[in-house]
Amino acid sequence: MSLSARIYLVTNLRSALVPAIALLAGISSAQSARKTPPKPANSDRKLVSIQVSGSQRFTPEEIIAASGLKVGDVETEDDFKKVTQELGESGMFTDVTYSYSYSSAGTKLDLQLADSNKLVPAHFENFVWFPDAELVSKVHEREPLFKGQVPIGGNLADRVSDALQSLLLQHSLSARAEYDREGAPSNGPIDAINFRAAGINIHIREVRFPSAPADQVPFLATAAKKLEGGDYLRSEVNAYAKTALLPVYLEHGFLRAVFSEPRSKVVHEDQDETQVDVDLPSTAGSQYKISSFSWEGNSTFPDTKLQALISLQPNQTANAVQLQADLEAVKKLYGTRGYMVAALKPKPSFDDSNQSVAYKLEVQEGEVFHMGDLEITGLDTKTADRFEEAWNLKPSDAYDSSYPKRFIEQSWKLLPPKTNWTVSLHEGVNEKEKTVDVTLRYGIKPD
Repeated sequence: MSLSARIYLVTNLRSALVPAIALLAGISSAQSARKTPPKPANSDRKLVSIQVSGSQRFTPEEIIAASGLKVGDVETEDDFKKVTQELGESGMFTDVTYSYSYSSAGTKLDLQLADSNKLVPAHFENFVWFPDAELVSKVHEREPLFKGQVPIGGNLADRVSDALQSLLLQHSLSARAEYDREGAPSNGPIDAINFRAAGINIHIREVRFPSAPADQVPFLATAAKKLEGGDYLRSEVNAYAKTALLPVYLEHGFLRAVFSEPRSKVVHEDQDETQVDVDLPSTAGSQYKISSFSWEGNSTFPDTKLQALISLQPNQTANAVQLQADLEAVKKLYGTRGYMVAALKPKPSFDDSNQSVAYKLEVQEGEVFHMGDLEITGLDTKTADRFEEAWNLKPSDAYDSSYPKRFIEQSWKLLPPKTNWTVSLHEGVNEKEKTVDVTLRYGIKPD
């Protein structure tokens, strides 16, 4: 190659390299310009404000207290993530999100929340050493999201239980805080969450009725005797008041009486047990007399036939318990004609100015049921055949609910003598087929 050719080649090679070097320099410069800026110093991470939005149930101050965050503290994004997770796990919110911004003054945090509507009341079953208001207040101090209700999910119920345990320990009480969910069985809806002090004996010494009419107190006290000496649980006292004490009022014409929540007071305490007196406040209301009865919906029996089964009379003091028993007698009458699902409902109309009540007795007769299958067990074949021949109700007949008992009374003579027999009756009502299957089970009474 000639000298002139070599010079030309070197010159052109340099010309080609210059743009390439310049391009690489430009790429390097651009990458340097896009580097992540340095994180703010700790002094810039101080919380200067916390904004809360979205909750209608809690004030911003309550949510901030529940978060544990404080203006002036140094916080990081990891702290914000932890707080939102804990608020979400409480079960009080369906959604919790956050956003934040840095500035030379510090960090501004914004919490956005959506309230859960799946809350139920918290009931204190037997924390007899503290009024309910004090319990709510004390737990709220530790758990700002607690105001007397708890979510059916989440962990707030556990945290409330922990707060109650701490309260028991502060008062040197050797009890264990527990809770259960009150509601229908088989995964039914939850109505409340009941907190109780377990591992301690709390017994009822006496039940009192501070607001009851004086003439009703003896009746109520007699009905409450079964509670005395038993364990104190508020839910059980409430249930007993509804099933055994309210009927006392209803028997004596106080048809609108209601019981309030029981109030307990510790009257004796030692290492073995705690004894309490229980006050059951009530509002008796007016004492009503019966002004009239009327019937509606009955076609099989006339009013006079049905009214003859009602033992109460106009101008007598109303007795809702007796009336219900009388209506059961009316229902049995309908059963003799095959009306096996007849329903009767008393509808009272109150006249408060005269303290009287007029009853409209509504009847839903339903359809007529017929005799279904007859089964007789516990007897030898020959005797069972005689019983079946003596049975007069046929499949085409309307069922008579009074007939099986009459048959049992009249058929003893068909049984082998010198044996102590027993018999049980079962009626199987088939609403789809509109039939009643009857089973008579005979046995020998043990000596």
